[in-house]
Amino acid sequence: MDRLRQRADFLAVADGPRMNSAAFVVQSRARGDDGPVRIGFTVTKKVGTATERNRVRRRLRELVKRLDAVSMRPHSDYVLVGRRAALTRDFATMLDDVRSALHRLDRQPQNARRPQAATRIE
Repeated sequence: MDRLRQRADFLAVADGPRMNSAAFVVQSRARGDDGPVRIGFTVTKKVGTATERNRVRRRLRELVKRLDAVSMRPHSDYVLVGRRAALTRDFATMLDDVRSALHRLDRQPQNARRPQAATRIE
């Protein structure tokens, strides 16, 4: 598995389907190439101080390390967006949550998109 590093990749994944959990949100996007699964991590300043954000990011990275590669679609990108609850939530529960979220995402159609906000034309 590779890491997502460029902002354009994160924005592309944000338009895909997502699953919510108490400690994080999983966003996904199927790519058209033959590359490996790529994963990105996002933790906003709303979560807390830099130390807390780094702790959440480390916990999310460890979750991904403990996942089996079968639970992720090949040739896809995933972004885990950390929430404040990731600081105190039990790690085993978080691991079950991420497996469940990936399973629910796997059942969705590959081209499912988030509904766009209606634009007003005057």
